[in-house]
Order: sequence, then C-alpha cells, then structure tokens
Amino acid sequence: MRLGVLFSGGKDSCFALYKAKEQHEIACLLTMRSRNKESYMFHTPNIDLTALQAEAMGIPLLTVETEGEKETELGDLKTLIMKAKNECNIHGIVTGAIESVYQAARIQEICNDLGLWCFNPLWKKDQLSLLNELRETGFKVIISGVFAYPLDKSFLGREIDDTCIAELAVLQKKFNISPSGEGGEIETLVLECPLFKRKLHITNSEKKWDGSSGIFNILEASLI
Repeated sequence: MRLGVLFSGGKDSCFALYKAKEQHEIACLLTMRSRNKESYMFHTPNIDLTALQAEAMGIPLLTVETEGEKETELGDLKTLIMKAKNECNIHGIVTGAIESVYQAARIQEICNDLGLWCFNPLWKKDQLSLLNELRETGFKVIISGVFAYPLDKSFLGREIDDTCIAELAVLQKKFNISPSGEGGEIETLVLECPLFKRKLHITNSEKKWDGSSGIFNILEASLI
C-alpha cells in the first residue's frame, strides 16, 4: 500500500516510518510548519530540518504552513493530506502517535473524510521499550526541547543513549513523567537511522532556556 507519513523529524515519526516501510511503500513525507510554538497538534523545534532528513532518505517532502490555532490548524492538516492524496496517490497516512487520543482521533477523522487508512504502528507501545528499541535499531536521537519539571537545561541537545534512558526511567517512577515525551515533556530530533543514506551533522547551535523550559535551536546543519 502507498502511504504518506506525517513527519516532524522527531523519533516517533521517524520510527513509525521505519516500521511502516517494512511492509508498505512510502510515497511521501508530510510536514506541518506551525507558527505557533504552543501548537496542540504539531512539533515545532527545528522543523525546517525535515527537508534535510527527507533528502537523506530520498523521499519527497510536502509542507504546509499553519498559524497553529487550536482546531483551525486541523483544516490546514487536511489540506496537506489532500495534497498528498492527489499528488502522490497515497492510500493511507502513517502517524507516530503513541498515547495522545487528542491527536490520533483528529487525524483519524480527517482520514475517514478523505477515504484514507490511518496507520499508527507505535500505538500503546511501552515508552521505555520504545526508547530501547530505537537505540538497538541504530537510531541516534537528541532532545531538542524540554517542557516539564524536573527536566532541566542539561537535557537540551543530549543524545538519548542508555544513560539518558536510565535517567528518564527514574524520573518516570519519581515524577510520573512520560519518558518518551507523550505528555509534552520533550521534543526530539533524529540525526541518524537505518533509513538515512547520510547523517545529519550539526555545525552551529544554541540553547534557549527561560527558567522552566527550553529549546535546543539548531542554527546550521548539513548532511555528511
């Protein structure tokens, strides 16, 4: 089946793509570029780097900009999915949803309206198991945004390696956070994975921290 992937450049959308590609043809990637940094639906840190990631995979990338207003942004997403259906002849959409009923239900509704299959290969997967599987499969992932206590500035730009996963597991038990960020605690960026023919290399970056949350802002990057 020909599928389009809702793609943010983070670990969940990349891993969902990896899983979907095992049995289906990936026709295109779909990226929403939200002007609202507090978007309920869409990943925003370093979203422009999806173009480099798409190039690394050799998969066409379709994008639409949105103001990111709650519920209204869903109309912009529907426009993007319609574009993929018409231009790339897709039969379904892949999402990286794990536990967010808010996101999954709204994407499912759009797919129903457009006569498309909605495929969520990571749905209800144990979050620590997911992080470990990412590592074992060869994904190199960094934390690009932190938005919840007790995570602090030191996590910005950190690779999600075995040590980091162990720390997140402790914080899950102590503070009930979602270790993979399903509660909005973190955002991520994939630098390397089995899908990439080249690696994403960061040449210039900065940490922006406001006292309780922050972004690892990538100013320059290239493929090597």
